[in-house]
Amino acid sequence: MHKNYDVVVVGSGLSGLTVALKCANAGLTVAIVTKESIAENSSYYAQGGIAAVWDIDDSFESHIEDTLSAGAGLCDASVVEYVVTKGPQSVNWLIENGVIFSRRGQDTGHPEEFHLTREGGHSARRIIHAEDATGRKVESTLESRIRGHGGIEIFEKFIGIELITKSRLNSLGENRCLGIYALNVRSEEVDTFVANAVVLATGGASKTYLYTSNPDTSTGDGIAMAWRAGCSIANMEFVQFHPTCLYHPHAKSFLISEAVRGEGGKLILPDSSEFMHKYDDRKELAPRDIVARAIDHEMKLGGLDCVYLDITKKSRHFLRSHFPNIYAKCFEFGIDISKDPVPVVPAAHYSCGGVLVNQNGRTNLAGLYCVGESACTGLHGANRLASNSLLECIVFADAAFEDIQKNATNAESFDSQIPHWDESRVTDPDELIVISHNWDELRRFMWDYVGIVRTQKRLERALRRVELLSDEVRDFYSQFRVNRDLIELRNLILVSELIVKCALARHESRGLHFVLDYPRLDPNGTVNTVLTPN
Repeated sequence: MHKNYDVVVVGSGLSGLTVALKCANAGLTVAIVTKESIAENSSYYAQGGIAAVWDIDDSFESHIEDTLSAGAGLCDASVVEYVVTKGPQSVNWLIENGVIFSRRGQDTGHPEEFHLTREGGHSARRIIHAEDATGRKVESTLESRIRGHGGIEIFEKFIGIELITKSRLNSLGENRCLGIYALNVRSEEVDTFVANAVVLATGGASKTYLYTSNPDTSTGDGIAMAWRAGCSIANMEFVQFHPTCLYHPHAKSFLISEAVRGEGGKLILPDSSEFMHKYDDRKELAPRDIVARAIDHEMKLGGLDCVYLDITKKSRHFLRSHFPNIYAKCFEFGIDISKDPVPVVPAAHYSCGGVLVNQNGRTNLAGLYCVGESACTGLHGANRLASNSLLECIVFADAAFEDIQKNATNAESFDSQIPHWDESRVTDPDELIVISHNWDELRRFMWDYVGIVRTQKRLERALRRVELLSDEVRDFYSQFRVNRDLIELRNLILVSELIVKCALARHESRGLHFVLDYPRLDPNGTVNTVLTPN
């Protein structure tokens, strides 16, 4: 298949659906290319909500200050101000499109007021949410708008392989993105999508780690494709580990929302003693990097498999009305959160770094945009403030849409020059077990060597291991026909290498990057770690 569009959006999380819907409503032809169903992405599983200033006792200045504080000196102040001040109108756009957020009527008798919760690092209640399933409500609402839209074609079970660029075609003039090759997972054929603008909205790369709160789609595909196409990346060392993932052998990747701590949940040890007061005056409401390191330290100190989150001081009625999904999921595993503390462990959750973009979501490759978790916008710095991610998704999707409208260049003139995907020199893979073994090895040494607490020696070991895997997979990729597992493994190995190289380049501890050899802040360390392909 060889198809042309004004815009191809790769990924179907909140940022991808937002930019697709806005472009289509403006009369542009849009393709959404996503490797699972539209709803299978990290946005869908986001529980907490969207950070935005709503309360009269809150202010833009306070939200900005909280974001800058969490970012540990690496946020771009102008980007923070831009995103925060755009917050209310961005959320209003979701409301206008039918998203129903929780109201305060059940508590106050004033149903016109939104129920706002508070999360770690925030100095006020400003998290607007839809019970404890905000992502699911937002995604399903936008999906209903997109399905059947005359200007949008949806390609589910398609995974991007490589971006198509002028340099790939050996064309003269400024290099630019012309489209993408994508594997149809069902037919196992590679299709060609030509576009005036390509928007990467593929999410993060937390599947590089053994334990993650995110779905299997988080394999860093957009970051890897952008790097291979010549884009700069930044701040990949800052991987956020969510402090509280449900610890149970059958509870795969289930997150216990930060809002539980916002409503008074306490972290305790098996003997019921609290410990967060030893690490930060804000206790359970400290930023995620501090809470995750505290839990990690207590687990190692006591040889524990987990710690516990205790919200039993709240009534069953309160918990079932505010956290219906968390209550039901825990109850499914024999945990009544109104009576029992919840066993929790940290898990890889969010990539603060990614493809370097400007305030319009543009990469340094013309015609290519990147939005959402796969982008490094300057908002998060060294540590993301809770619930700023969904806010960033909407704000930067809107910025990218505006820029695409103004600056899209016609790529159809190159259509005849773009060849079909060449499989003439490859065969079917004969050792698929190698892929699964390499994936397992990668995720284990990334967890052991490049996790919550790092050392230079561990990072150097990780780099040697990832380079060996890279050589193996490069050889495998050149000889055999591509499949989804091979594409994802290749991308994960590349993204892991970028994480390790960024971590080795930062000789200090800042935000999410904590290295025992350099436990203090470097006064001169407030510079982004930027890597550019050779």
